[in-house]
Amino acid sequence: MWIKVCANTSLEDALLAAESGANAVGFVFAESARRVTPAQVRAITPHLPESVEKIGVFVNAGLNDLIAAVQDCGLTGVQLHSGCESDAAPRLRERFSSQHLHILKVVHFQQGLEMELRMARADGAVDAVLVDSRTATLLGGTGVPFDWKAAREKVAGSPLRIIVAGGLNPENVGEAITVLRPWGVDVASGVEAAPGKKDPAKVRAFIENARIAAMRLGNTGEVSA
Repeated sequence: MWIKVCANTSLEDALLAAESGANAVGFVFAESARRVTPAQVRAITPHLPESVEKIGVFVNAGLNDLIAAVQDCGLTGVQLHSGCESDAAPRLRERFSSQHLHILKVVHFQQGLEMELRMARADGAVDAVLVDSRTATLLGGTGVPFDWKAAREKVAGSPLRIIVAGGLNPENVGEAITVLRPWGVDVASGVEAAPGKKDPAKVRAFIENARIAAMRLGNTGEVSA
């Protein structure tokens, strides 16, 4: 089970996630209460374990901005939301061909999900697809789960690496894993004490509960990029 703790705004929180067993930490470069600057991220990533992925989250970002962020901030992955150039993934793959850049594409649980999953599968440059919830004003970080049971057939049956996000927390992550059987899970607001500030107990409980649920399904926790 691949686990990402997203929307980190400090070295303290990013280290907390890494030391608690997260596979990846995320940094939001898009408009958000948890937005960070390249300077902030540059000051954090050199102090994190090499084994932990450092993923930038982008909305409406141009290719040059994505490339600059990867190079300047020590990122090992990018999470592409809506508004990013349609060919961003293959062009990033080509630009960083000498290293493995983990490329995640975000889709939202809504009408048309099956088509979006088919399109993502056809894009050989995408490593995994993150299925998130959305509201009228938020593309992510909503704190609201989507309908897992309604999504089960589309998500659990997909040959893609599926990462589930949207409204996850320590109390419900086990259920989400049991219902959807994803490759990974992603959490932000569900482990916070306040916007942009992680709660250590919640972070540890989330990761522990996710691992327990995955083990019950026979997922040993091994992941590959």
